[in-house]
Amino acid sequence: MGQSNHNLASLIGSRICHDLISPIGAITNGLELLDMAGGVHGPEFDLISDSVGNAGARIRFFRIAYGASGDQMLGRAEIMSVLEDVSRGGRLQIHWTPVEPQSRGNVRLAFLAIQCLESAMPYGGTVTVTVEGEQWSVAGVSDKLNVDHALWAGLSAPETLNQITPAQVQFPLMPTVAADLGRTIATEQANGHIIIRF
Repeated sequence: MGQSNHNLASLIGSRICHDLISPIGAITNGLELLDMAGGVHGPEFDLISDSVGNAGARIRFFRIAYGASGDQMLGRAEIMSVLEDVSRGGRLQIHWTPVEPQSRGNVRLAFLAIQCLESAMPYGGTVTVTVEGEQWSVAGVSDKLNVDHALWAGLSAPETLNQITPAQVQFPLMPTVAADLGRTIATEQANGHIIIRF
């Protein structure tokens, strides 16, 4: 077929997100029209609106994290829009400090790192993404961490990962994407901090 399993999975991710974002956008537009008409209000309307907004935000995030990355650059405004939407109303606050546009591949790695941190921070916390030269750091701070050490060891030694669930797919995917970009992953954990560097 001429495609590695990793590349094929990325293309499938891109296709699914592309096909889902259009109907989600149409529902959002329909809700806006209903709101402008003034005919529908109340908790039911708010629940639908919030749910559709959250679904759209997650699809935009997944499109970057799991879709084919390509060579294009992503600007800070676009990245911030995705992160603000996906963290709105959630327990995780995400701070994106890079000011300059970044390659989609590096942003993809950062988004996968955010998902890894999210799994270790079930009670919430703060994630900060920084870049110094070529070195990226995605750091999580939480009063209470829940770290699955086998999964985290797999970020630097993916061959040790045996059985994973769909909710853990970011762990074997991140080192594969990093290797494609010529990067290696290192992690650090101490006193309510957990850091992924690449």
